[in-house]
Formats: sequence, structure tokens, C-alpha cells
Amino acid sequence: MSIRHGLLALLEQGPRYGYQLRAEFEARTGATWPLNVGQVYTTLGRLERDGLVKPHGEDAEGHVFYAVTDAGRIELRSWFESPVDRSTPPRDELAIKLAMAVTVGALEGSGVDVTAVVQGQRRHTMAAMQGFTRLKVKAMAALERPDSSSQDLAWLLVLDQRVYQAEAEIHWLNNCETRLTRHAARVAAQATVRGEEQQ
Repeated sequence: MSIRHGLLALLEQGPRYGYQLRAEFEARTGATWPLNVGQVYTTLGRLERDGLVKPHGEDAEGHVFYAVTDAGRIELRSWFESPVDRSTPPRDELAIKLAMAVTVGALEGSGVDVTAVVQGQRRHTMAAMQGFTRLKVKAMAALERPDSSSQDLAWLLVLDQRVYQAEAEIHWLNNCETRLTRHAARVAAQATVRGEEQQ
């Protein structure tokens, strides 16, 4: 997730201070990826260091406003025009957990029931998908109102992604369970053949 570019996009609409940026980022993404203010100010410091934003005055309460620079606008345009690189995906905790469970579960007495891990995750993901679907129904209704905004559309797009991601994860978990079942049957058949050969 690019907090850096998200903040640049917000600052292109006008100068803002850290708390405003945090609130607007969360409003536009439906707080799907909550930010803490420390992340915002750390990112603003890096953006300033890189010449992409600059301080733009203070209000009466001492909030420092930031504005995007020309270099920041160029960086933002480049981000919008470039596809998200999927060749090096971020680490996925679930994929790592299953890979470890399969290898550890293969050790006798490990106590890891890989099928139970898959089934537990599928139940959790299904519940999450149902929650996202309920939110999606509300977001679609909000978008139909005459006073709907681009933030309503942004939230609906984020929810669509979450629903599709959950559906894909459930499909993958179903596939994992099928592979586990086939593998267990193959191992059992091989053990039977070896047992018969030894007799």
C-alpha cells in the first residue's frame, strides 16, 4: 500500500496538515487500511526530504500545512499511470502459514492438522466476505442517493476488491483442501504398496 502516493493525491487537492490527511485517507478508503498519525508525519517528513512536498504555513493552533511541489505532481502522475507491480507480491501470511503447516504437519507427532487450518481459515474468510458484502449493499445504496460523492464511489471500489479477494481466497482454500486430500490418498496408497512388498 502506498501511503506516500495516497498523501500526495490528497495534497494535490490543496494544503493539509497531518490529522486532516489521516482522516481523509481513511474516509476515502473506508478505514480499510487505518493509519496512525505517526505514519502520516513520518511519510510527510520523507516526502519533504525528497522534495515532493513543502511546508505551507500554519494555522492558529500550530498545525503545519503541507503542499505538493511540482516534483510531487510529477511523481503522482507517474504513480497513477504505472501499473501496480505484481511480479513481486507482498508476503502473504496465510500462504506462509499453510506452507509451514504442510511441512511441519508431515512430521509425526507435530500436532498440526493442516486440513483443520484450511477449514478454520475458510470459515473466517467466509464470515469476512459476508461482512464486506453487507457493507457493499450499504455503499451501493449510498451511491444511489442524489447527494452521493466520489468518496462513496471510492469506498464501493475498495469493498468490491475486498469481496473479490475473499472469494479468490476461498477458491484457493478449496483447492488446497483438494490437494491435501489427494496427497494423503497417494501417501496412503504408497504405504500400502510398501507394506505388501515387505510381506
